[in-house]
Amino acid sequence: MKKIILIISFFLSQSVHILSNELKLQESIKGLNAPWSLSFIEDNKVLVTEKSGNIILVDLKNKKNKKIKHNLNILEDGQGGLLEVLYFNNQVFVSYSENLKKGKSSTSVASAKFNENELNFKNIFRAKPSINSGYHFGSRLVVKNNFLYITAGERGQGMIAQDPSKHPGSIIRIHLDGKIPKDNPKFNNKKDWLPEIYQIGVRNPQGMALSPFDNKIYLTNHGAKGGDWFGEAKYGENYGWKILGWGGTNYTGTRIGPKWMPGYTKAIKYWVPSIAVSSMIIYKGKEFKEWNGDALITSLRDQSLRKIQFKNNDFLNEKIIFKGNIGRIRDIEIQERTGIIFLLTDEGSIWRLQK
Repeated sequence: MKKIILIISFFLSQSVHILSNELKLQESIKGLNAPWSLSFIEDNKVLVTEKSGNIILVDLKNKKNKKIKHNLNILEDGQGGLLEVLYFNNQVFVSYSENLKKGKSSTSVASAKFNENELNFKNIFRAKPSINSGYHFGSRLVVKNNFLYITAGERGQGMIAQDPSKHPGSIIRIHLDGKIPKDNPKFNNKKDWLPEIYQIGVRNPQGMALSPFDNKIYLTNHGAKGGDWFGEAKYGENYGWKILGWGGTNYTGTRIGPKWMPGYTKAIKYWVPSIAVSSMIIYKGKEFKEWNGDALITSLRDQSLRKIQFKNNDFLNEKIIFKGNIGRIRDIEIQERTGIIFLLTDEGSIWRLQK
């Protein structure tokens, strides 16, 4: 009897069936230490970052991990550490909290030519000013038309997100080598903006993805006590933090500001109370072809995967795919050839979602 119970327990630990929609969650890799991001190199190989500073090459098929040496100067502090990783055209891009001494750090981005033994990174962006804070680094990366988009959180400094002479609290756009695009808002009608800034007024955008359907970039932003949102990144616009509260309040319970008002970018979907929204993708694939064009959004506190159907920036509906099955979900990616979904959790596992 004891043997039967152990066998049942083993299989339950390896896969979770979501009875409501007959989808299956299977644990592919476990034992990672506070992982933050994953990026596919090929069908069965991914790069994974751990906040403590490790870059790990993971073979999903053979279940083997390999640490890659690198030269990054990382300060692991609160929410900071080694954060996003993005593999693109044999280049590896990472975002991290750079150690700038005396407790100060910045949301910085570096790139290196891919090598599975050692990565020699060169910084291509550093959010200024450096700040002594372990909060709100943002840090997602997306490539669109050979531009690199970066989410830079406001580091817990609130109204800094309304100061376009400073990077924190904004969406950044640069060339892949770090050079500044000559058509950024500064060179159009935003003369007081820093040249790297694409949009201002965000708090802690921990999700960003390029839609393969409309070629637009979409974001998820972690609000305060309420006020999480999903919306589009828009050239030269302002999401309003901390003038707007997006429906949330300060953690003390005091009011921040209105949910939205004219003159500011309006999100597609808000969550009050907060679900601690994290990463996102716009789904395209064969495995869940009925989801094509929908946003798949993960959360930390709520431990859920949610599907958002929207059209022309109008919210249509939301469906909770699952909730509380695998822990706090930090990242989500698609295996391009199959359309199978992979999820990374704070608890140190990579899970696959398929039919």
